Amino acid sequence: MAKIQWKPGTLLNPVPVVLISCGEKEKANLITVAWAGTVCSDPVMVGVSIRPERHSHQLIQANGELVINLPNRRMVRAVDFCGVRSGREVDKFKVTGLTKEPAGLVRPPLIREAPLALECKVESVSPLGSHDLFIAKVVAVQVEEALIDPNGRLNLAKADLITYVHGHYWTLDQVVGSFGFSVRKKQSRR
Repeated sequence: MAKIQWKPGTLLNPVPVVLISCGEKEKANLITVAWAGTVCSDPVMVGVSIRPERHSHQLIQANGELVINLPNRRMVRAVDFCGVRSGREVDKFKVTGLTKEPAGLVRPPLIREAPLALECKVESVSPLGSHDLFIAKVVAVQVEEALIDPNGRLNLAKADLITYVHGHYWTLDQVVGSFGFSVRKKQSRR
């Protein structure tokens, strides 16, 4: 199929959309980030890119901790709001109605309404250009009990998570394969 060459752009999509909580207690803030991802599995490390001029950048750099909250479909309006308004001007928890909940091992709060949260401690910050890349170690994961099936396995489909694709929020609602399915031997029927 024919392709057209474009100039370099941020077209790696879809990406997870996350709500990062940072700061402490009354000064806690939320920032929506679409440039976040796992960068190492042992130890578990994540990367988050944030513009240096953003209020949350300074909060994360000041205390070296953050919480990556994974939002669901019901939170999409708050997710969008937290990405377009500054915490310097407005208390995003108050305006969105999201609830602060103490984290287990870090100072920034969790968001009660988010079904999953990764508590993180910053290991390094690398200036890249328009954004700085925070590399953070995941020190705890908080999972909503309703997402655990009777066998103790996490059922992420029940979380109803959202993603970001080229300017739009999407849900993930259809499985089209599973890890290793392309090489798995078919079971014979007898």
